[in-house]
Amino acid sequence: MADEDTMTGEHGAVTVEENVAPIPLLEEIRERGRVWEELCEEYGVDNPDPPWKINLEGTYIALDLCRAFPWLERRNAEDVVTEARYADLPAPERQVMALAHSMIQRGLVSERDLQRKMKELEERLNRV
Repeated sequence: MADEDTMTGEHGAVTVEENVAPIPLLEEIRERGRVWEELCEEYGVDNPDPPWKINLEGTYIALDLCRAFPWLERRNAEDVVTEARYADLPAPERQVMALAHSMIQRGLVSERDLQRKMKELEERLNRV
């Protein structure tokens, strides 16, 4: 961090206040409240790790390797946003929400593009 109030990276500075500002799409997702533990129970799944956990880890590595969001900078940003917005969520959901939040705030993905991708995924999963 450049100072206590600003986080910097290759994509510019983001103030702590900007980093923790609510993001409508993520607030909507949070309101729906579906967490992995509930889904496991509903569908009879025994694995405590959500299937997307490995993709999350891969995303962390890719962001670091291409220097789009270096590991330490990402962790610092996620710690701040998690404490401010997502502390009440279970660990896997907290991690993915904090990453999505930080990526949107830094312009690495737009809220609109994330929403579109989520809709595409939902449609694929619900095909019979």
